[in-house]
Amino acid sequence: MGSLEGKTALVTGGSRGIGRAIAERLGRDGARVAVHYGTNEVAAKETVAAIEAAGGSAFAIGQELGVPGDAAALWEAFDRQADGVDILVNNAGIGQPVPFGEVTEEAYDRHFGVNAKAPFFVAQLGLARMRDRGRIVNISSGLSRAAMMPDQITYAMTKGALDVFTRYLSKVVGARGITVNAVAPGIIDTDINADWLRTDDAAWAEAAAYSVFGRVGEGSDIADVVAFLASEDGRWITGQWLDATGGSLA
Repeated sequence: MGSLEGKTALVTGGSRGIGRAIAERLGRDGARVAVHYGTNEVAAKETVAAIEAAGGSAFAIGQELGVPGDAAALWEAFDRQADGVDILVNNAGIGQPVPFGEVTEEAYDRHFGVNAKAPFFVAQLGLARMRDRGRIVNISSGLSRAAMMPDQITYAMTKGALDVFTRYLSKVVGARGITVNAVAPGIIDTDINADWLRTDDAAWAEAAAYSVFGRVGEGSDIADVVAFLASEDGRWITGQWLDATGGSLA
C-alpha cells in the first residue's frame, strides 16, 4: 500500500480533528492504526471505518487521559490488539481560552495532565513496546512560540513543556534509531474550533489572514507533515520543532 506497510501506529485523540486526519493518512500509507479516544467512541469507530473503507487496517481503544494510571491503561488496551508499536503520535490535547486572572488550579492541572503529563508517560511506557527505528511525533502549537492569543496562556505553557520534552527525549532514544519531533499547527478547521470559526465570517477571515497563504489550515496539512516524519524519509530529523502554521509566525 505505501511507505508504512507492516508498521503499527498509535494516534492519541485520533477520533476527531487533526488526530483523525493523521490516523487516516497513516492508514493510507499502510500502517495498522490504533485510534485512541477519550470519550467519543462513536467518532473513533467512524474513523476506523473510514480507514478500513480506504483499504487500511485500524482498531479503536478508549481511555480518558489526565487521570491516574491513564498511560498504563491505554497501553493495556493497545496490547490486547497489537504486538508492538512503530509510530506514536501524541496528539490528544485540550485547550480552553480563559483570561489569566480567571484560570483555576483545577483547570491548570487538567491542562497539564492531558497535554504534558499524559504524553510523557505514554511515551515512557511505550518505549518498551516500540521497535528500534521507531517514530514519536508530539503535536505542539504555534502558540508555544508566539503569544498570539493571551487567553490561551495555560494551553500554550503545556505545549512549551511538550517542546522541551521532545528535545530531551530525542537524546534518550537516539541510540535506538528512534526519532522524536514536534509538529506545531496554527489555526486548523476542526470541530474544536467550530463554535467560533465556522459560525463567524469575520473570525474566519481573521484566522485566514494569519497564514501567508491567506487560508485556514486543514487537518491534512498537518497529517502530511506527520506522515513524512513517520516515514523512512524522516529518519535524519529528530529533536526538532516543525512550524506547520502556514507561515503564521513568519
